Amino acid sequence: MNITVLIASHKRTEMPSYPIYLPIHVGKELHPELDFGYQGDNTGNNISNKNLYFCELTALYWGWKNLNSDYIGLVHYRRYLGLKKEKEKINGVLTSEQAERLCEKYDIILPQKRRYYIESLWSHYAHTHDITHLEKTKNIIAKSYPEYLPAFEKVMKRTWGHMFNMFILKKGYADEYCSWLFDILFQLEKEVDLNQLPAFDARLFGRVSELLLDVWIEKNQYSYKEIKMIQLGNENWPQKIKYFLAAKFFGKKYTQSR
Repeated sequence: MNITVLIASHKRTEMPSYPIYLPIHVGKELHPELDFGYQGDNTGNNISNKNLYFCELTALYWGWKNLNSDYIGLVHYRRYLGLKKEKEKINGVLTSEQAERLCEKYDIILPQKRRYYIESLWSHYAHTHDITHLEKTKNIIAKSYPEYLPAFEKVMKRTWGHMFNMFILKKGYADEYCSWLFDILFQLEKEVDLNQLPAFDARLFGRVSELLLDVWIEKNQYSYKEIKMIQLGNENWPQKIKYFLAAKFFGKKYTQSR
């Protein structure tokens, strides 16, 4: 079984040594002077020059178009999938052997749900970002993929989601998902004036895609296996909660990653 889990990264950092992992230098086309020793996302069929807007999705697109693995996954240089959390967090990262055992049983592997409790996915986006992004996305789905509209509306009302664009998909599912996802995002790209957006807001395609994964799964009623999300480094939860509440109750939109 050939499993490739892409690690999207824009910096040199500690990487797992297991054979399934392939570090990807995202936005390599924009920074040809940098060389971290990783596979660049600017070879073959690629959208590397869109990285400022598509974030880790330039790694996904590269893997989709240029790899022929049985399973394709996507994680981040500081966020991984794993079965249990260890004191040394890097030791909790999913191993090749563990991944093979999971893929023998499941076609879709996701991180555990992130719960917002007092916010729906739609209202959380409205409070933290520009809701016209989701409104335009909804209109595109209604026009191009109307069979997905009920699932979109259902997912947007949820108070939980499989976030961070992290997953491992069997190749057939990866092909199906990426074909659908990137068609929608490329249509959305034509409807947004990126030149008028600050750099943080311009990363909207990565954010919108986080929500679309569950839409695709919901519509097709695909089963999946949830495992843990391993966060390397420390998460400042008091600060995260502070900004979350400030966005919901005082309309203070996010201006940097949380």
